[in-house]
Amino acid sequence: MPTLAVCLKLRFPGVHCCSYRQALEQVAREFMESGIADPKYLSEITSGSDGKFWSCLSEAFIYQRIKHLDLPRRIHLGEGPDFLVQRGDKKVWIEVVCPEPSGVPSDWLDIQVIKAGSVPHEAILLRWTSAIKDKTEKLVGRADSKVKGYLQTGVLSENDAYVIAVNGCQMRHGPFPALHGISQFPYAAEAVFPVGPYQISIDRDSLKKVGEGHQIRFHVPKQNGSEVPTHAFLDPSFRHVSAVWAIDFNGTSVIGNSEPSALIFNPNAAQPLERGLLVADDEFFATKTGDEYTLTRHRHGVE
Repeated sequence: MPTLAVCLKLRFPGVHCCSYRQALEQVAREFMESGIADPKYLSEITSGSDGKFWSCLSEAFIYQRIKHLDLPRRIHLGEGPDFLVQRGDKKVWIEVVCPEPSGVPSDWLDIQVIKAGSVPHEAILLRWTSAIKDKTEKLVGRADSKVKGYLQTGVLSENDAYVIAVNGCQMRHGPFPALHGISQFPYAAEAVFPVGPYQISIDRDSLKKVGEGHQIRFHVPKQNGSEVPTHAFLDPSFRHVSAVWAIDFNGTSVIGNSEPSALIFNPNAAQPLERGLLVADDEFFATKTGDEYTLTRHRHGVE
């Protein structure tokens, strides 16, 4: 098994990547030395698997942003969600996932390929919906009852909050983040609320604008013709998910790249997430008026 330093040098060769490699090594080592990382962490991050590498780094990036909180020691590391935050008598669990870019065109991922085209927003959105669905099933179990979730096995109680942290860094367009979808809201928001592209309505006769606003989109199509729901936070079966923490972290802020984040709160959560506990660039809240929800953005540090 190669050392962490060797692994990073193989992935990011060259003198110009030296500061980046050092930053990643420092973040990963601090996480391993915290006593919170899974015992298999080093073997997985150095395994050569892209999926395991970015999954491991995603956990280290999240640790950097919550290490100031009360993170109690756990008897069985590697069992249950990745992180436990204690807030008085309240437990907040954080499950981390870094979706692989399957189905996302390679010419989008490889910015060196010069080719005209559009943003593959539906393919990227499908990766977000899949990640959120999979991590929700880890909590509540599968609908066919073949796999039990954390609530059924007793790892979590119904009094605990549960946050899904999704790192979309593997779907970046080269160095450019891919956190926001066609609606200009984060993909995470598009995955849990039926918000689609922004549209302007034009009168055919006068050619004047008569309306504008986001389309309502309850599903996104897959290539096989089936449809995937995009309204998880309006679905009672997702009530145990308190929020989705959407991040696009890959460590390249050390060389000047952007690493944005957003926190999307579930308005129907059985255990709402405390505002301000987890820091993100933007927070999104949905408020209900009658039969409709209004999605609003709060920029961190701006009242």
